[in-house]
Amino acid sequence: MESVISLKSVSKRFGQTIALEDVSIDIPAGVVFALLGENGAGKTTLIRILTGFLNPDSGDATVLGHPCDKAGLSIRQAIGYVSDSPALYEWMRPEEIGWFTSAFYDQGFLQRYQQLIVDFDVPGGVRLKNLSKGQRAKVALALATAHDPQLLILDEPTSGLDPMVRRQFLESMVDRAALGRTVLLSSHQINEVERVADWIGILHQGHLKLVEPLDELRSSTSIVTATLDDSCAVAALPAGKVLMESKNGRQLRWVVKGLSDDWKNSYGEDSGVTNLSAVPATLEEIFVAVCDSRASRPQIEVS
Repeated sequence: MESVISLKSVSKRFGQTIALEDVSIDIPAGVVFALLGENGAGKTTLIRILTGFLNPDSGDATVLGHPCDKAGLSIRQAIGYVSDSPALYEWMRPEEIGWFTSAFYDQGFLQRYQQLIVDFDVPGGVRLKNLSKGQRAKVALALATAHDPQLLILDEPTSGLDPMVRRQFLESMVDRAALGRTVLLSSHQINEVERVADWIGILHQGHLKLVEPLDELRSSTSIVTATLDDSCAVAALPAGKVLMESKNGRQLRWVVKGLSDDWKNSYGEDSGVTNLSAVPATLEEIFVAVCDSRASRPQIEVS
């Protein structure tokens, strides 16, 4: 099955600044794919390439089978897109902007838009400039999804919104994926992402550090803790890929991917290590282990 989004070795620089470096992703249909990264990690640059507003320096990118560098207009007509600050005609009312936008889509657009506005509790008869940020965001989401696009791209869509509006956004993502549609969510709100994402990609300083289904990522990544008999002692690393190591007094803590089932066997009575334990890592702990520039990493980073 052809990927909804496909990037092959995509790189982009702005002068001496690396925005993206050799990024490859294949996103299947019917998933919520969360692209995580700090501000400046390259998320918006990647989205601009996908939507045809920016060409990569090297590599290939396609969306819904269209080459992004040659078919940007076709891609933008086919997808839905919501940014953190949607550009709307401020003097229009919600019902007017829906009617205006419907001219660009099929006959069912306006009816679907009107139903979404009702579902989102957006008041009618009020100019967009007088709506709250949350209400404006709901209008933008309704406009982006009323033509029922195969792909919805959301760039930090819940930034600055109240909890109730954020919840509606998250629920709408899950609903779309359940219908076989695909959602690309760019965000740094890790706790929100963990509630809805099927797949996770982590960008750090333009490098794609990790791409994996969220369930597999969580089940394969552990937080291992151990206590040293002597704070000056050196302990062997657990069997697996150690993403991060930290030490506080006599306590050691590792974030480990692919921890072996028999990992405790490496620590005998004379190892100087006691009180061994392992628990599943949260997405936030994994993100910090991969991206924190201050972290100690005794092995090669995950790629």
